[in-house]
Amino acid sequence: MNTPRGYLPVPPLLTAGIDIGGTKVAAGVVDPDGRVIDQLRRETPTRSPQAVEDTIAELVFELAENNDIHAVGIGAAGFVDASRSSVLFSPHLAWRHEPLRDAVSRRLRLPVAVDNDANAAAWAELRFGAGQGEDHLVLVNLGTGIGGALVIGGTVLRGKYGIAGEFGHMQVVPGGHRCECGNRGCWEQYASGNALVREARGLAAANSPVAQDLLDRVDGDVSAITGPLITEAARSGDRAAVELFDEVGHWLGVGIANLASAFDPGLFVIGGGVSDAGDLLLAPARDAFRRSLSGRGFRPEARIVRAQLGNNAGLIGAADLARPLARRFRRARRRRARTRERLI
Repeated sequence: MNTPRGYLPVPPLLTAGIDIGGTKVAAGVVDPDGRVIDQLRRETPTRSPQAVEDTIAELVFELAENNDIHAVGIGAAGFVDASRSSVLFSPHLAWRHEPLRDAVSRRLRLPVAVDNDANAAAWAELRFGAGQGEDHLVLVNLGTGIGGALVIGGTVLRGKYGIAGEFGHMQVVPGGHRCECGNRGCWEQYASGNALVREARGLAAANSPVAQDLLDRVDGDVSAITGPLITEAARSGDRAAVELFDEVGHWLGVGIANLASAFDPGLFVIGGGVSDAGDLLLAPARDAFRRSLSGRGFRPEARIVRAQLGNNAGLIGAADLARPLARRFRRARRRRARTRERLI
């Protein structure tokens, strides 16, 4: 199609996404199709809220040198209030009732949206990843612990106080392992990266014969056994590593069956570093899900799939959640420009 003479195409509306975790801050410029066109990373400063805000500002200003950014979305690892303006609590950072949205917006002179990092990741998978075409989905993020998010009817369900989706602290084993949250038997004590590593190190520390391959891989240093190493061992057929994933996958499936009873989604999207194991994890999870699902055999079963967007899901989702703010900001900027032209 020929472009009309004198017509200037509207440039894509770019937003920046910031994904703040316990160890890294990832920032990227994202276009309306969910593509990351520029990206930066920094270590997460833990000294003070001010230090985190400084890092966010530095990243956005650096990205803005080559990109016309209209809004910023922040995915924060912590409890974000219902107004999506303050981080009530973060287990890994110094945020306590921190008014992050307004503080960053003042620094950047741009509109800012704040959300929980798992909510942002779920939105990204819904819009651009594994959840496309499904308007009822649950994201389960398996990392150090378990994070999660709900999308019901195409909308992120945040709860009355903004804290919905903390699935990792459902109690699945009464009187079970002590959790960092203070309770016992939480789901993340059985189906997370920490659980995988804890059980592997326990086998190795007991000098179990089945753990010999794992010990050989780390020259006998039990503390050097990590999640990626266990995944690598399982892929190569190590019996102990495969059994560990069977166990973690079993508990993942049990927890997912509980969530299916509560929310009846059409899809579970499994993300986070532990999901890198693929079907080593998901096959036993699907089996346990089918065995544990209430009314099994008489109801449709949700699909269980691996997330598609990897480590970029949080920043992509945060950037896209900020896009409505960007549209309003661009319209307001154009109105101001037209007003200046008339005055001149």
